[in-house]
Amino acid sequence: MKPIIEIAHLQITDHLVLGVCKHWLDSGEIDFKEFSLKTTSVVEWNDVKNLLQKNQVNGAFILSPFAMDIFRTQRDIQLVLFGHRNGSILVKNKKAGINSISDFKGKEVIIPHQLSIHNMLFHQLLAEKGYNADPGGDVLLEVIAPSEIPEMIRKYPSLAGFIVAEPFGSQVITEGLGEELMLSKDIWPGHPCCVFVVKQRLIDDHANALQELIGALVKAGKFIESNPVEAAKIGAKFLNQREDVVYKVLTQPMDRITTNNLFPVIEDLEKIQKYMTDKMSKGMFGQINLEKFVNHQFALNAGAT
Repeated sequence: MKPIIEIAHLQITDHLVLGVCKHWLDSGEIDFKEFSLKTTSVVEWNDVKNLLQKNQVNGAFILSPFAMDIFRTQRDIQLVLFGHRNGSILVKNKKAGINSISDFKGKEVIIPHQLSIHNMLFHQLLAEKGYNADPGGDVLLEVIAPSEIPEMIRKYPSLAGFIVAEPFGSQVITEGLGEELMLSKDIWPGHPCCVFVVKQRLIDDHANALQELIGALVKAGKFIESNPVEAAKIGAKFLNQREDVVYKVLTQPMDRITTNNLFPVIEDLEKIQKYMTDKMSKGMFGQINLEKFVNHQFALNAGAT
């Protein structure tokens, strides 16, 4: 009997490569020889951590700073692939009177998790304007799960805005509740965000199966880049989102999110952990040995770029 590889994810565009693989499998376009694939969707980022720590999944798509912090205390995971690059958006609430970064002073802004690239990028934006971006500083940060942000914006006009993974920013804009202030790619072009991590036991016991999965994920990333219309249809179902919203995320502009460059680059992760430990009072709790955390072999074998 083939082993079952169960992967946790959120319903965000950052994890669409997994959705494409699942679609190919369900539609009979591919058949994994070494394993069976099961995907588990959750709402909260902390749910992903709990599933990993309790060994209830074999791997997960997760925020890169969060993954590094998990490795710091529980070293039984390895990063084997980036999930995407770029892909997030800073949105201002139409009712909040926000016209620039400076207008966020004294206001409440939503982020998806403390240990997120979103927190880092927003901190960087505020710091560049001379504001205190740490807790208790010039802006009040509220942590809300990505899928719950649109409802929060509908209910609370006092919220100044949010920075989050797509498609929830574009959803709020499409509904007429918010306006784009900045794309994450314009803060740090080509930044990583979510990464694919797996339990060490999966590597030890089922390396061939994992290699087959990594190969499919890399192929899916290239498919999304070259077939955005079809990818949007798949994404609408996988993400429980409107097809036109997903298509916008994939194409306007084309580098709003990229999925054809999933090879894990240690220097990018080093930039994240250095900023979040050196410049943020409530960022990452300590640095890790990235050479031990990142396993390049599967991405290399899959031809990831």
